[in-house]
Amino acid sequence: MPKKVDHVKQREKIAVATWNVIAKGGMEKATVRNIAREAGVSVGSLRHYFSTQAELLSFAMKLVSERVSQRINEIDFSMPLLDAMKRMIREVLPLEDDTKKEMEVWFAFTQKALSEPELQPLSKEVYLKMRYGFEQVIKTLVKLDLARPNINVELEVDRLYALIDGLAIHGLMHPEYLSNEMIESILDSHLKSLCKQEVL
Repeated sequence: MPKKVDHVKQREKIAVATWNVIAKGGMEKATVRNIAREAGVSVGSLRHYFSTQAELLSFAMKLVSERVSQRINEIDFSMPLLDAMKRMIREVLPLEDDTKKEMEVWFAFTQKALSEPELQPLSKEVYLKMRYGFEQVIKTLVKLDLARPNINVELEVDRLYALIDGLAIHGLMHPEYLSNEMIESILDSHLKSLCKQEVL
């Protein structure tokens, strides 16, 4: 009998191969031939699952987003609130091998989306999803009366997002200057700066 192929796993296998190619050589190396070689499949087989490079890149990026969301959903939010928030934000920072690879893929995808209209809707979708997560952090502090008085929610959401993006970029590009310990210390300091003194 012919071997039954799990098409969902095969698509995910190709997506992971795409991440690996991008992490090793950047988006310019993410050709169908290179990805097929990394995945251990034929070019014809890859095209069976993804008819265009844009379709493949979109699927690979969606899988990154889903994995980040899954990890966040598994966080035990019964721990102290600031610890839980810090744990949640850590999932989008390049502090582990997997999250470094995810962040490299995200930045490469974002750059590619600047010149590929087909990728822009997904780029915007992921951006807004991330912003929503940071918005919940700030609004939760306000709702539980933990935030410092008269906090500007919209400004603090964008400030937190910009801080995380900056930490991610510098952490990836210059880890010799910005270690994981420094990233965590900066994040911890920023979250505490949002709170009333008496709750720290």
